[in-house]
Amino acid sequence: MTNDALAVANLLERIGRLIRTEEQVGGLYPVQWTTLRYLARANRFSRTPMSITHYLGSTRGTVSQTIIALERKALVIRTPSEQDKRSVNVSLTPEGQQLLENDPIQKLADEIKIAIGSQTNAMQDMLEKLLGQLIVANQGRAFGLCKTCRHFVNQGGQSVDKQHHCSLLSVDLSDGDSKKICTEHTA
Repeated sequence: MTNDALAVANLLERIGRLIRTEEQVGGLYPVQWTTLRYLARANRFSRTPMSITHYLGSTRGTVSQTIIALERKALVIRTPSEQDKRSVNVSLTPEGQQLLENDPIQKLADEIKIAIGSQTNAMQDMLEKLLGQLIVANQGRAFGLCKTCRHFVNQGGQSVDKQHHCSLLSVDLSDGDSKKICTEHTA
């Protein structure tokens, strides 16, 4: 590893630590914030405890305890899955959605705008490439946007709820669904 690459790795690690410090001020642990963020970005098929586990690269026990803690704080709710009665779906409550309006990570986003301005897209591309490499190296899941998946079919806006289709799950998708991340994503 070159000294430049190590310097970048150290900077990313330090930025991450500073954000984690900000998150604890809000009364939640970092894993709880990340879970709330994930649920806000995940499509309806990806809001299960197992999907959260894969996204976080964590254990089922940690995710289970995180969901229990968030339920106690009335930030998420568990409901039985309509597709698989053995599973549950986890959703944000209105209180959870409201809390995310004051998400500490927004401070980082604001600082990124100030620090690099018009280069944000280039930085995003580089970080997505890095993340992709790390996911492959760790044998994780990509969790890409639905509309970038090979199973995504644009149906030309037939109706608000059926503008798109997922050929893997054989379900119609709204335009809003197409902009969410999915556990079944295949580039």
